[in-house]
Amino acid sequence: MLAALQRWLDLPSRWIEPLLAWATVVLMLLTFVLVAARYLFAFGSIAGQELTLWIHAAVFMLGAAVALRAGKHVRVDVFYHRAGPRAQAWVDLAGLLLLVIPFAAFMGWISLDYVQASWQIGESSREPGGLKALYLLKSLIPLTAVLLIVQALAECARALAQLRGPAR
Repeated sequence: MLAALQRWLDLPSRWIEPLLAWATVVLMLLTFVLVAARYLFAFGSIAGQELTLWIHAAVFMLGAAVALRAGKHVRVDVFYHRAGPRAQAWVDLAGLLLLVIPFAAFMGWISLDYVQASWQIGESSREPGGLKALYLLKSLIPLTAVLLIVQALAECARALAQLRGPAR
C-alpha cells in the first residue's frame, strides 16, 4: 500500500520534470538569441529579458519537488552517508516532517495574500514593454508549496516503506 501511495504522490513531479527539461532548453536558446540580438544587431527586448527571468523562476520553483524526488536536495551528510538504510530512512522522515513540510506549508500560507493582491490589481511588469500578468508568475509560489508538500509525503511513504523492510 505504501508503494502505491508513494507512486501516486510522485506523479506531479514526474509530469513536471520533462516540462522543466524543455523549459531549460528554451531558456538557453532564448538567452542566446537575446545576447546575439543585443551584440550583433543592437536590438534589445524588455519582454524577452523578463521572459528569461520568468522561465528561470519557474524552473527553479517547480523543480524543487523534482529535486526532492531525485534526492538532489540539500541534506546534512555528516550523519547520513555513514548511516545504514534504516537510519537514513529515520533521518529522511524526521527532515521531511520537521523541516520540509512545515517550511512548504508556511511558504504557501504566507504567500496567499501576496498572490491574491497581485491578482486583484492585475499586476504587470513595471517596465515599458514588459510582460503582462505578473500575477501568474507569483502564483507559482503557492503552487511550489503544494508540490513540495505532495512530494514530501511521497518521500515519507518511501521512508516508511524502508523502515518496514522488504515486502513480505
